[in-house]
Amino acid sequence: METSDDRPPVRTFHPRRGRMSKRHEDAWARWWPVYGLTVEDGDRTPLDLDELFSRSAPKVLEIGFGMGDATAAMAAADPGRGYLGVEVHTPGIGNLLALAGELGLENVRVACGDAMQLVHRLKPASLDGVHVFFPDPWPKARHHKRRLIRPGNVALLSRVLRPGGVLHCATDWPGYAEAMAETLDADPGLRRLPAAPHGRPETKFERRGAAAGRPITDLRYEHVPGPVAAKGSGDSGRH
Repeated sequence: METSDDRPPVRTFHPRRGRMSKRHEDAWARWWPVYGLTVEDGDRTPLDLDELFSRSAPKVLEIGFGMGDATAAMAAADPGRGYLGVEVHTPGIGNLLALAGELGLENVRVACGDAMQLVHRLKPASLDGVHVFFPDPWPKARHHKRRLIRPGNVALLSRVLRPGGVLHCATDWPGYAEAMAETLDADPGLRRLPAAPHGRPETKFERRGAAAGRPITDLRYEHVPGPVAAKGSGDSGRH
């Protein structure tokens, strides 16, 4: 996170408890001990992902998974990779726990707390991919400092990607898309990938943005150790 030791962290999210359904409450009680991970503020204990998933395999971090439907769909279609989702919206966490339990997904883990606190605990080059789909756009100028995709956070995300690992961002706010691209292009450890089908399930926020007439922008970047001499073209447009 972009803070000094004597300043409080700048939050990139609203704490969101919300009212849970009986299904979500039951999922917390039954499946949290199996899939759950609590992210504590200030905890810098290294997190061993192989131990967390009880196996050695490529791992993907999904930041802000919403209700978790897309995460569960990706994990079900891609059993060879582990999917670690992190969220603060408790009904969404309950829903992903329920889906993982109902589908018998062994390659899903669900973290509750600040995503960047979690990233601080990951070893360098420990992830095959990072997904940031439709994060809070913080549209007011005075709140832009709270946006997740900003230089300090991007540097941390780049650090935990293996060489060739992919950071995939998506947004339905054109202004945020431009700011994302500018920030991601400027990171020396990332190289923009050519335009291609985004290969992800449609999310609730995506449907909402499209219904409101906002264009959907996907940006995909490959981690390349050392300075990157050239940038590729992005993937932008309605999908």
